[in-house]
Amino acid sequence: MSESGTSGSGRGRGHQPGGQGGGQSGSQPGGQGGARGGSRRNAQGRERNRGPQRGFTESAPSQRTRRADPARLVAFEVLRAVEAEDAYANLVLPARIRHHGLDKRDAGFATELSYGALRGQGTYDAILARCVDRPLDQLDPAILDALRIGAHQLLAMRVPAHAALDQTVGLARAVIGAGPSALINAVLRKVSARTLEEWLDLLLSTETDPTRIASIRYAHPEWIVRALRQSLVAHGRPATEIDELLEADNAAPVVNLVALPGVGSLDEALEGGATPGELVEGSALSSGGDLGRLASVRDGSTRVQDVGSQLVARAMAAVDLGVEAVPGSEGAGERWLDLCAGPGGKAALLGALARQRGAHLLANEFAPHRAKLVRQALSAVPRDAWEVRTGDGRDLGTEQPESFDRVLVDVPCTGLGALRRRPESRWRRTPKDLVDLGPLQRQLLNSAIDAVKPGGVVAYVTCSPHPAETTAVVSDALRKREDLELLDAGAALDSVSITGHLEAGNELTAQLWPHVHHTDAMFLALIHKKA
Repeated sequence: MSESGTSGSGRGRGHQPGGQGGGQSGSQPGGQGGARGGSRRNAQGRERNRGPQRGFTESAPSQRTRRADPARLVAFEVLRAVEAEDAYANLVLPARIRHHGLDKRDAGFATELSYGALRGQGTYDAILARCVDRPLDQLDPAILDALRIGAHQLLAMRVPAHAALDQTVGLARAVIGAGPSALINAVLRKVSARTLEEWLDLLLSTETDPTRIASIRYAHPEWIVRALRQSLVAHGRPATEIDELLEADNAAPVVNLVALPGVGSLDEALEGGATPGELVEGSALSSGGDLGRLASVRDGSTRVQDVGSQLVARAMAAVDLGVEAVPGSEGAGERWLDLCAGPGGKAALLGALARQRGAHLLANEFAPHRAKLVRQALSAVPRDAWEVRTGDGRDLGTEQPESFDRVLVDVPCTGLGALRRRPESRWRRTPKDLVDLGPLQRQLLNSAIDAVKPGGVVAYVTCSPHPAETTAVVSDALRKREDLELLDAGAALDSVSITGHLEAGNELTAQLWPHVHHTDAMFLALIHKKA
C-alpha cells in the first residue's frame, strides 16, 4: 500500500469505536477476531500488519508509543505549514507553542527541532535518499517531514536513539497513519546506524566539486554557496571564509533586544537573565524563552531586533549633514522617511530616535496589513513624532520631491543575509529572485533619492550581501546622476557601535556578516545628495 494512500488522520485506518467493526470487510461482529477473508485485524479490529512482507517493529504492541508528543507535534505542524502553505516558521512556531501550551523547556525543544530540521533539510534529504527505496519526491510530503524531524533528533540533538525513534514513530502513527509509521520506523533505523559525520564521509567520499561538498555538508543549495562565496569577494573578504559563513548560517541565533531610546528600558530583561549587547548601546542578548512575559516587550518599548538592523538605523540617524545647529538640537525640525517600513522594526527605532532629536518620521508601507504592523510597532513612541502612510514607495519621490532630510530605503531582497533566522528561505529562493527583485530595488532607491533634500542622505539597506542587490544597485544610481556621492558607511557604523571598530567597510559601503559580527548580513550604503 502506498504511503500517500494512508496519509491523513487515523490510528488503525477504518477501525470503528467500540470494536463493532462497522461492517468493515473482514471484521467479525461481536469481536470474534476471526481471520476470515485474509483479514489481518486483531480482536480489537486493529490492522496489525500491512502485508506479509512486513513484520512488527521491535517493540511489542503494548509498548509502542501511539500518541504525539506535544513538542514534536509542534515541530511537525510547523514543517507542514512551511511546506504546504508557504508559511514562515518564525510566525507559525510561537502560535503553535501557545496553542499546545508548551512550557519553557518543551518550547525550547520544539524550537530547536523545527528550526534545525528546516536548516538541515538538504543534508538530511541526502541521507534519507540513501535509506528509502524510491525518490524522495514520491513520498507523501507529511511522511518526508516526519523523517526530517526524526533525522534531526538522531543526528544533531542529544536525544537517545530509542527515544527519537519511538517518539517520531508515535507521532507518525497518531497524525499520519499506521502504515506510514512502519515505513518511518524502518527508514529511521537505517539513519540511526551512522553518526552525522559518518554519513557525511559516505556521501562525500566520491565528491570532488567544492561547491557540491559545501552544499551537502552545510545544507545550503549550491547556487547559494556560489552566491555567498562571490559576495565575500565582492565586499573585500577572502573566499576561503565560505565554510565559516555557512556554518554561522546554521547556528541558532541569539535573540537580540533593543530598548527604544527615551522610551524603553532593558532593566527587566537584564534582571531576567539577558546580558548587555556588545555591539550597540541600548541592546541586550537573551537566551530566548517566552519574551512575552516581559512587560516592556508587551508594551512595545523593548523589541526583538537583530543588532545589524539596529546598527544601520542608528548609522543613518547619526550622519552629520553638515548643518550648523545649536548644541543639543541636532536634527530639530528634520523630516525623516522610512520608505519600506513594514513590518516596523527599524521604523520603531527611528521613531524613537527622531523624537529624541526633535525630528518627525514618516513610515511608508505598501501593503495595508503590513502598514498596520508598522503602526503597532510605533505605538510605544509618542504619536507626535511619527505618522504612517499606506502607499507605493516608488511614488513618494514624485509626490513629495526633495522633502526629507534622511531617508531609509530597506528594499525587498532575497534575504540571503538572514538565513539563520529564516531557515526555510534557503530552500525557497532561486536565482530568478535576484533578477525579479532588481528593477524594484532600483525604482525604490531612485524614489528615495528624489524624495531627499539637497544636502540630505539616503541609507540604502538590504539584508543580503549579494552584489546584484547591493553594490550593483548603488553603482547604477550613482552613474545616472552627478549630484550624488557616497559617504563612508563603515565609519558611520563604527561611530554608533560600542567597539568603534567593526571592520565592515569596503570602498565606502559597509557589509556586516554572521561569522564576523554575529549579526545578519546587513548591507549599508550612505548616499549624499550634494547641496
